[in-house]
Amino acid sequence: MLTDIQVRRLAPKEKRYSVLDDRGLYLEIFPNGNKYWRLRKRIGKKDAKRSLGKYPDISLRDARRMRDRMIIELEAEADGVPLCETFDKVAEEWLEKRVVPIRTYGHIRTVRSRLDRLILPYIGDIPINDISAPDLLSIVRRIENRGQIETAHRVLQICGQIIRYAIATGRADHDPSGDLRGAVIPKKNVHYPTITDPQKIGALLRAMDAINGSPIIRAALRFQAYTFVRPGELRRAEWSEIDIKEALWKIPAEKMKMRRLHLVPLSRQVLEILDELRNLTGKSPFLFPSSRNLGRPMSDATVNAVIRRMGYSQQEFTGHGFRGMASTILHEHKWPSAVIERQLAHAEKNTVSAAYNHAEYIEERTKMMQWWADWLDEQK
Repeated sequence: MLTDIQVRRLAPKEKRYSVLDDRGLYLEIFPNGNKYWRLRKRIGKKDAKRSLGKYPDISLRDARRMRDRMIIELEAEADGVPLCETFDKVAEEWLEKRVVPIRTYGHIRTVRSRLDRLILPYIGDIPINDISAPDLLSIVRRIENRGQIETAHRVLQICGQIIRYAIATGRADHDPSGDLRGAVIPKKNVHYPTITDPQKIGALLRAMDAINGSPIIRAALRFQAYTFVRPGELRRAEWSEIDIKEALWKIPAEKMKMRRLHLVPLSRQVLEILDELRNLTGKSPFLFPSSRNLGRPMSDATVNAVIRRMGYSQQEFTGHGFRGMASTILHEHKWPSAVIERQLAHAEKNTVSAAYNHAEYIEERTKMMQWWADWLDEQK
């Protein structure tokens, strides 16, 4: 059997290899250093193989717990014995039916990661109706102890949504997440760092133009500065969404945080970027594809990594900071708040009208976006 120290010290080799633990559990080590837990077990007359997750996200102890649970499930299935509805079974159903159909890829990936790393290893094998407030609190405390207060709240929210789904489908009677009010460390309102001093904005823009490396990444930074969209919207932008004749970027509802079509008027400067960019990435569906795979968007860490290389710390500026920058400057120059908020694609109180107002203030927004691009160029 493996020990924690042995697992930690397993080094990559030229070819992928595996190290056995016990009862079919083994660790697969890849040449790039990634380590993945696998289970291979003969159940009856068949060989069953399962993937349990990545180390160190899944510890040795957690992998063994998951192995034991999976073996019980596989043996029960082989014997034709129906299993009780455990938390992980309901969680998978909830994810498939309530999250995947309506949320963005990035959101789905985040929820999937939190389930696999922070929730299922600890309560996945507990019957959904037996989950207690102390069970949930132990998960929350583990995350709080790492200083990740916001994540602790998000994880508790996920657990509550899963249990309430179980209640709605007749598999649970009570949601214990509501009993933890007052027991969880309050989260602070986190504001993304930004820059609002015109001279410092000019310095940032000059630094962006001076970065060495990929012209695609440089274009992505300039594109985000001019459009101030969310980072996820930027990196998943597709050529099919760009209307050059109308000078509009039409972002589909399924890609937007607020789940509604969003229009981004394209300034003269952005159209010039697109003209240059088409020669570089026009064969990809994405404006800013991954350097390794044209069929995938660039990583969500790419822009921030470049900003770090420019000398700005995470506390000073991030890709999301262009939104705060634009909001502050546009308000200071007396652009109507309603026009700014609509272009930022913030939530509207009137959700009924919001569904039909993607073109609201479009003339004012078009003028504002050109003014903003010109203002940025003046500072540079």
